[in-house]
Amino acid sequence: MKQIRIGTLVNGLDAERILPQIIPHGFESFSLTFWQTTNDKDLSEMAKRVKDIIGEQDITISSLGIFGNPLTGTGDNADTLASWERLIDIAPEFGTDLVSGFTGRVPGTIDESLPKFSEVFSELAKRAEDRGVKIAFENCDMDGTWDHGDWNIALNPTAWEKMFHAVPAENIGLQWEPCHQMVSLIDPIPQLRKWVGKIFNVHGKDATIAWDIVREYGIHGPKEFVWHRTPGFGDSNWTDIISILRQNGYEGSIDIEGFHDPVYQDEWEMTGQVHGLNYLKQCRGGSFIPNPK
Repeated sequence: MKQIRIGTLVNGLDAERILPQIIPHGFESFSLTFWQTTNDKDLSEMAKRVKDIIGEQDITISSLGIFGNPLTGTGDNADTLASWERLIDIAPEFGTDLVSGFTGRVPGTIDESLPKFSEVFSELAKRAEDRGVKIAFENCDMDGTWDHGDWNIALNPTAWEKMFHAVPAENIGLQWEPCHQMVSLIDPIPQLRKWVGKIFNVHGKDATIAWDIVREYGIHGPKEFVWHRTPGFGDSNWTDIISILRQNGYEGSIDIEGFHDPVYQDEWEMTGQVHGLNYLKQCRGGSFIPNPK
């Protein structure tokens, strides 16, 4: 059984500046992410520089991510689909076999997006398979519902069943995090047990639910009832999460998705992330210790 690595997300366009500064904190993996487009970034040259920065250290690039709407191909998302293709093609040069992002969405219900989703991701799944790459969809709601939304249809298990039926490829799965289910008041633990076989990567992001506010005001009232949190500050039992992952053979990484915590933000961002890093390492049982011979 391989150790589950604990890492963090880093903006791909800024990775060469950021990585040397945060590697000493003890992150073991990095998910390099892009928003809507990879722009004109020379990805092959970037892969070489990232490898040089990592050097001989035991650190991996867990995934490359492109977060936009590949189903519309208009406006700020005009390059998103092409960026998916670029990242799938370049992933092996970064030493990763995973590209992640949003599914995209067309106007209307989730069901109305499925034909376009099938068209786009059947091709991308084949392209990825030919290169030994997997595709993972973040279970992010992005303020969407079943009936409307702008970015993503991978909101909940009912949608996942429809998605994986529409594109029945073995190399497509989930980039799962408990937070995005908790904001819908879904218990992440039974969901993880059921869907763990389709989880290719885990985002380290938690949530705090104010049940007193839910009980008094409901979820459509004037008060916030849930907050995204860095692991170690939220409600999830990450020891249970990691145990379930290990019991089912998961050998990927948990990459912290920062810049969401309402307390550990701004100048406290890295303080919160490093706490989350060390907390998750403890939840997995600490560092690997070999048995006596």
